Amino acid sequence: MLVLLAGIFVVHIATVIMLFVSTIANVWVVSDYGQASVGLWKNCTNGNCDGDLPYASEDALKAVQAFMILSIIFSVISLVVFVFQLFTMEKGNRFFLSGATMLVCWLCIMVGVSIYTHHYSYGYGTSYTKSHHGYSFILTWICFCFSFIIGILYLVLRKK
Repeated sequence: MLVLLAGIFVVHIATVIMLFVSTIANVWVVSDYGQASVGLWKNCTNGNCDGDLPYASEDALKAVQAFMILSIIFSVISLVVFVFQLFTMEKGNRFFLSGATMLVCWLCIMVGVSIYTHHYSYGYGTSYTKSHHGYSFILTWICFCFSFIIGILYLVLRKK
């Protein structure tokens, strides 16, 4: 049981780190020609990330930014609650609060990345004729899977 809890804790920390990286990095869509990429915050060309996004004022992008920040907040809260419950909860109880908070994180990731996929994933608003998904976009989907698995495991596990 201790090994399982330690494994979940490590995956949870990895998920938080990947959420930070995927939200901060400006590599959600990458141009197939040259060194250019677009993220949630800036437009990067040849390693210079000073360019603003041409669609920065759109509500859809602001919603994606907000949901990704919320997902980070809920993931960190879930981690803190898990550690708190681990040391204060009575034996035999389930980690309901940690699991529920992590599933809210999962929901925020799902909404944010779904909006981005629908509106911007194929280079919309950029001058890229051909583009592909960057590592930030892929990391976000990996965090989506991990947060769902962690949330369900928290709900199922009992403290022994």
